[in-house]
Formats: sequence, structure tokens, C-alpha cells
Amino acid sequence: MSELHAETASSRKRKSPSRLVPTSRRMLTAEVHRVQRLSESMVGITIGGPELEHFEYQGADQFFRFFFRRPGQDVLRMPTWGNDGWLAQYLLMAAPTRPHCRIYTARSFRPESNELDIEFVAHGDSSPASGWAVRAQPGDPVGIFDEGTTYNPPAVDGWQLLVGDESAMPAILSILEGSPADLRAQVFLEVPHAADIREITVPDGVDMHWLPRENDHAIPGRLALEALIEAQLPAENPSYAYLAGESGLATGARRFLVNERGMPKSDVKFQGYWKHGKASPG
Repeated sequence: MSELHAETASSRKRKSPSRLVPTSRRMLTAEVHRVQRLSESMVGITIGGPELEHFEYQGADQFFRFFFRRPGQDVLRMPTWGNDGWLAQYLLMAAPTRPHCRIYTARSFRPESNELDIEFVAHGDSSPASGWAVRAQPGDPVGIFDEGTTYNPPAVDGWQLLVGDESAMPAILSILEGSPADLRAQVFLEVPHAADIREITVPDGVDMHWLPRENDHAIPGRLALEALIEAQLPAENPSYAYLAGESGLATGARRFLVNERGMPKSDVKFQGYWKHGKASPG
């Protein structure tokens, strides 16, 4: 097992590392084992294989690069370089052989069977990953490259704030399922439809706010941002905020917490997984 190292932002003081990643990372190949429709808008895919014995599961919002074939590709050709060298190799691959690459969260991992669960937002062919997920079959080849975790709250008393849309739902649910029993938190989770709301057991100190849009034309994340701004939050700022999802939600929520509530930037972790109206590279 390789050790973990912490990546910190040198431009600002942090109470805890901003990201925890393995010191030695490599490409891991696997294949689809099972496909399950989780709700109206979510598809769960279980991948597995012998190489996943090298996957160092940390829980929380652990994420990875996910490689899958483009339409028309018979073979999944993966980069072979590890650590930070893989991207240059990937970009040098000829377009006809280069696989798709996206970022996804490890929803759960079973080391006894080397199986990893991943959840995809299903919105037809509007994105390569969605199109692949709704058509995935057992035996389809895939690959992953671990990127570690970013959810790393400081060990101090206080309450936490978790805000996200459906693209952040796997991370936030994983965080909650692995949280201590004494966690105090306000959670705002936007989903496309009420049918996408999950049954989840949370600590008594967690207030869970599910926010179904019920509008296929609405920009994801807007509802969660509005709910956060209008919410009657405790007067005392959270000790840590985790904001993830569509770029406008993540940056807008951070701006509100820092500018309107005076929360230190070092206590806010925000991640724009994607940007509405803009295709992801790769």
C-alpha cells in the first residue's frame, strides 16, 4: 500500500490539507460487472477486476479519472504512465484511439470482491458519459486513475455545510454515510425529480434538505444556491463548508459564504464538476 500525502494551497493558510492523494498512483483496468437503474435520473454501475486490489479506498468524496471507449472503438487504449505523467501521454494519443476521460466519485468499494460502485446522472446522449452509462453492458472495459479526496474538515467543534446538485450526490451521500454519529450539518441537495430522493440514514444532528427541480429546462444548481441564500442558517458560521456540482452553484455558494457571511476562504471547499452549456474536454 502506498502512503498518502497532502496537497495544500500555498497561497492561503489551511487548518487541514486540501487534498489527500496516494504518493504512488497508476492506471487500473476493470470491466463492468452490473448495471442498475437507481432512480429516474441516476444509473449505478459496478466495475471490478483483479487490478482493483490496488485501489486504495479512502471513502468520503474520493474521486478518480474514469476511462471508457468512444463510440466505434473496439479496444480501450489506456495511458500507461502513473502519477502526474498520464495527462501528457493521454493528450498525445491519436484522436481515433484516445478514450473518453471523465471524473467520477467512488460511491462504495468492496475490497473482498474488488468491486467499485459508481453513479452516473442519466440524461440520454447529451454527454458522452451519460450515453455510455445508459448502454453499458457487463464485460465492457473501463479504466480508473485515483485522484484522492478533497473533503477533509479540520478537527474542530462546529457544524458543517454540504451543498450540491445531482452530480455531487454520490460524494455527499458517501460523506454522510461515513460520518461520525455526532456530526452536525446542514445539507442542501438538489436533484432533478422527487423520484431521485434517496432513503438515507443520517446522524440526528444532520438536517437534510432535498430540493427537486421538477423542471427539465432549469439550470442545475440554481435551486440549491437560492435555497442556501434564503435559508435560516445558524448565526455562527460553519466550521467547514463543502460545495460541489455545477460551476455556478459551487462558485456562487462560496461567494455568498465568504462575502455575505464573512466565512474564511480556508474553511470553504468548492468544486465545479461541470459548467452548464459547456462540454468537458476529453
